[in-house]
Amino acid sequence: MSSSAAPESGDLSGDASADPCAGPSRDLWSVDEHLDDILAAVSPLEPIELQLPEAQGCVLVEDVTVPVALPPFDNSSMDGYAVRVADVAGATDEFPAVLTVIGDVAAGADGLPVVGPGQAARIMTGAPLPPGAEAVVPVEWTDGGTGEGAASGMRAASAAPEAAGGEVRVHRPAEARAHVRARGSDVQAGDLALEAGTVLGPPQIGLLAAIGRATVRVRPRPRVVVLSTGSELVQPGEELGEGQIYDSNSFALAAAARDAGAIAYRVGAVADDADTLRATIEDQLIRADLLVTTGGVSVGAYDVVKETLTADGRVDFRKLAMQPGKPQGFGTIGPEHTPLLALPGNPVSSYVSFELFVRPAIRALMGLDDLHRPRVRAVLKADKALSSPAGRRQFLRGTYDAESGTVTPVGGAGSHLIAALAHANALLVVPEEATGMEPGHELDVVLLG
Repeated sequence: MSSSAAPESGDLSGDASADPCAGPSRDLWSVDEHLDDILAAVSPLEPIELQLPEAQGCVLVEDVTVPVALPPFDNSSMDGYAVRVADVAGATDEFPAVLTVIGDVAAGADGLPVVGPGQAARIMTGAPLPPGAEAVVPVEWTDGGTGEGAASGMRAASAAPEAAGGEVRVHRPAEARAHVRARGSDVQAGDLALEAGTVLGPPQIGLLAAIGRATVRVRPRPRVVVLSTGSELVQPGEELGEGQIYDSNSFALAAAARDAGAIAYRVGAVADDADTLRATIEDQLIRADLLVTTGGVSVGAYDVVKETLTADGRVDFRKLAMQPGKPQGFGTIGPEHTPLLALPGNPVSSYVSFELFVRPAIRALMGLDDLHRPRVRAVLKADKALSSPAGRRQFLRGTYDAESGTVTPVGGAGSHLIAALAHANALLVVPEEATGMEPGHELDVVLLG
């Protein structure tokens, strides 16, 4: 599933003329310009028909109407007795209404008994209201609601719905339709159940099943392949050698992709070798609607992501007027022009970049209108003023308190401080024109959770 049509032929490099980022070079791009380029090149995935279990998390592409009323028949909301209102009028503990039990009605029962004057039918929760009955009295309102024998009697009725006979004493009156769920009281046939654009979560899947839909037409969840690069990276659980660090980026970004609604595939860290990287990307293209790499996008001697993808001619590497996350790459790759976002390798830089650029791309592939995390205005709560580089949009980690409308910075500005990120629930946004922010001032806050 790719977001664009495949050319007639092509390898990893493809046709350089198809570069979505083609244009005049410049020293710095703004955050908004880079994001606009990405979203202009990403189209929603084509709809497919999926079974309900596979449709969870997908976006509906059609209005779904109700074919039959829900519930489809009048039914009892209690275990008790189906009765006629006149027969229990004036019933009290001292002078109960004594009714003949003519049968039992269990959920799913057919061939219902007809309740006539002076009669009652023992009924279970969810069972259809039998003809002649006008209300249900709970078992607790009857002599069947007290004592061991009564409880076992209700269990026996549930197990053996054909049993009948005996009497029941009702100690309270009941109004018409008491404890009866009316046919169509949830939805009526022809009602709009779900509209196009709805994300299918558990309640929506349950509604579709309740109205009899086995399949539904949706945009599939995008398949996102996350690939980290660096010869120094070691998988968690392995022993660190000299100069090595654990690969955290691929785990964090794969989790972030799932959180955004995607199906995420995490690839183990790739060493700083152009041929190995190229071969790995080629192998992953078959299962990718979007590729995300992290690391190797700066100007170092071993920044192989930039070296490899620049040689392919359709991925543009830029410097953005932001901190952290200045170096970024974006383009398409492979015969089907699969979108690729190349993020910096420092943990905070990669995560902030994901939130700003990759998450909106995933949401666009899903066909959603709501692409971004929510933003609010909050008052800066800090011991001292924040400093920010001139001409850069700075994103700092922080904790947002909705009750007080304040946000407090967490940790410093370093792009390697992942512990501070783990304790943050928001990003503080210091705009390009500001070189500082005093405590008590308002600023934009991106809510992460």
